[in-house]
Amino acid sequence: MNLRIGCELVYRFPQPTPIILVVNVHESRLQDLVEPDRLSAEPSIEISSYLDGFGNKCTRLLAPEGLLRLSVDGVIRDSGLPDEITAEAWQDEVPDLPEENLVFLLGSRYCETDLLTNTAWQLFSGITPGYARAKAICDYVHNHLTFNYGNARSTRSAAQAYEERSGVCRDFAHLAIAFCRSMNIPARYCTGYLSDIGTPLPHPSGDFAAWIEVWIGGRWHMFDPRNNVPRIGRILMARGRDASDVAIATTFGPNMLESFRVWTDEIVEIEGN
Repeated sequence: MNLRIGCELVYRFPQPTPIILVVNVHESRLQDLVEPDRLSAEPSIEISSYLDGFGNKCTRLLAPEGLLRLSVDGVIRDSGLPDEITAEAWQDEVPDLPEENLVFLLGSRYCETDLLTNTAWQLFSGITPGYARAKAICDYVHNHLTFNYGNARSTRSAAQAYEERSGVCRDFAHLAIAFCRSMNIPARYCTGYLSDIGTPLPHPSGDFAAWIEVWIGGRWHMFDPRNNVPRIGRILMARGRDASDVAIATTFGPNMLESFRVWTDEIVEIEGN
């Protein structure tokens, strides 16, 4: 199955402004690209790229004063299969964890383990370690929070989402990550495209999605506390400790986002007669 993926961001800048963007498919999916997801700018400006400390492709540019249209469009091959479920995965003991995973046990900007550890142990200590415990955390977060796009805010943390019982997909991810880390399960934040294939109509407007990966059974496994069911057409863009590491756009100056579109559409081939 092929998916057309992309986004368009239109900004207005009162002065020249540096920007860092994270809008390309993660290198782990590069081999699946049928058409490269190149970033283009209108008006045309110089664009450079680098890999950050988490292996994400980042793009740097200097936005000129006035209107700037940034767009990405590509085609990627996907299996068409729903997310994998591995119920037999165990929980690794902390001394057995790879050193590079230890950072994903620590508190971070949006995931305050110090505020949520006691709550996590009260809620999940009786659950069998491993997949069952990670799934119980995601089930709890899915049921505890109410999705409310109109109530979104960029400053809401995991502890605040827990208290307010409301949020968007990033808040679901942050709370699940904080609970997992509190239970000594390495967990990291993921962002990317997610198609609506196989979901009932009406479909919401396109947007980027957030989910998590947890280290159980000796490798990373995907969980989605927001949707909490296997989905088709999940395309990773970036990973990090939380949303602060993988912001779609980081601007170093005043600006106004005038429009924002995201698409993840199946390309249906029509057979000839």
